[in-house]
Amino acid sequence: MAHAADLLSCHGLNVGIAGRSFCRDLFLRVRAGDCLAILGRNGAGKSTLLSVLAGLRAPDAGEVLIGGSTYARLGARASALLRGWLPQNRNEAFSSTVLETALVGRHPHLARWDWESANDAGIASRALRSVGLGELAQRDVQTLSGGELQRLAIATLLTQAPHLYLLDEPLAHLDLNHQIAILDLFAALARDEQIACVMVLHEPGLAARFCTHALLLFGDGETQQGICDEVIGSASLSRLYGYPLHEVGDQGRRWFVPA
Repeated sequence: MAHAADLLSCHGLNVGIAGRSFCRDLFLRVRAGDCLAILGRNGAGKSTLLSVLAGLRAPDAGEVLIGGSTYARLGARASALLRGWLPQNRNEAFSSTVLETALVGRHPHLARWDWESANDAGIASRALRSVGLGELAQRDVQTLSGGELQRLAIATLLTQAPHLYLLDEPLAHLDLNHQIAILDLFAALARDEQIACVMVLHEPGLAARFCTHALLLFGDGETQQGICDEVIGSASLSRLYGYPLHEVGDQGRRWFVPA
């Protein structure tokens, strides 16, 4: 049974594709205030696992719960009020303004025939400002760069205001200052507003700096998880990435470089 503070939990989870196992018998708990980084090599199953945790793909075995309930019991609308999903690949097929696109995040909060209110527009505007897009609210999304589109997707998710954020490579297409700003933003939300995040990352130093917990996928079904200080280290990362890494430190922060 899920703990009252668990926003996400899974029990005996098996996930794989085409006979290849990405995780076996995984037990995971993500609580309010947690930021969990999923780390692993290309093809290790990070995105596949995240899609299972989002309720978009059935596991081979086991169960995923959000807020103590299954996605099937909750239904699509109630699930969207609890869980927000940032996919790895998107495209904006239709012309609309940046603000109109961000407002899509309010749809789970609206009844079937409701229009977005001034309050909804205010929530969307604040989300855009939080990712540095406030001045682009009336721009056509077709004119945005890849990094701007990525920040718009994050702003749309913030407008949705779920309790649990599942983020597949949220730093894709972002330059360094925006990478740090986005990680700072989600770490602050977890700390101050008690949301939870699960995010696929590629830089273990950023995971160690901004996340509370880590889950390592070794690509053969084996996993390792725990708080970042215990799980993220030279030995575990060298094994994870198949290349020796050396830890360096600066002002209490840890980074990992090829040995």
